[in-house]
Amino acid sequence: MMYRILMVISGAFALAACSSSSDWASMDAFKSGPSLDTVSLESEPPGAEAKASNGQTCRTPCALALPVDAASSITFTLNGYQPETERIEVITSTGEPPRLRPNPVVVELTPGGPPTKKPAKPTAKKPATRPKAATAPAAPMTASPAQAPSSPWPSSPPSVRQ
Repeated sequence: MMYRILMVISGAFALAACSSSSDWASMDAFKSGPSLDTVSLESEPPGAEAKASNGQTCRTPCALALPVDAASSITFTLNGYQPETERIEVITSTGEPPRLRPNPVVVELTPGGPPTKKPAKPTAKKPATRPKAATAPAAPMTASPAQAPSSPWPSSPPSVRQ
């Protein structure tokens, strides 16, 4: 009797587990992620930044694990050198997993790339100044009581003496 009750309960749990997830029917749970191939990257001179079209980056010499589901590209950049882009294609052979070619990717960077610093903004030319004549230094100016400093408000007219 106890055996029957346990069988009914375990059957109910198994049925409930199967009905709550539809993944078992398509077998997606057993599929692995996208296939990857490790590509070695080298540059001359070394130390360039290698950036894959999927966003992964590294400094050469290095290696990246790239998906083999589609072709991609790698762009190499280094200050003082022109950027270089290499296209990587997928190779499929019967009976073998897909792989990427070329592997390793080797590039020789060309000197003369964009400058590392931003160019200075052009400035307006200052007018040429005339050289000062060699004269004796002027006496210091002192304000006399007759001279009033200029004011933004109108001043009263000077008094006229007769």
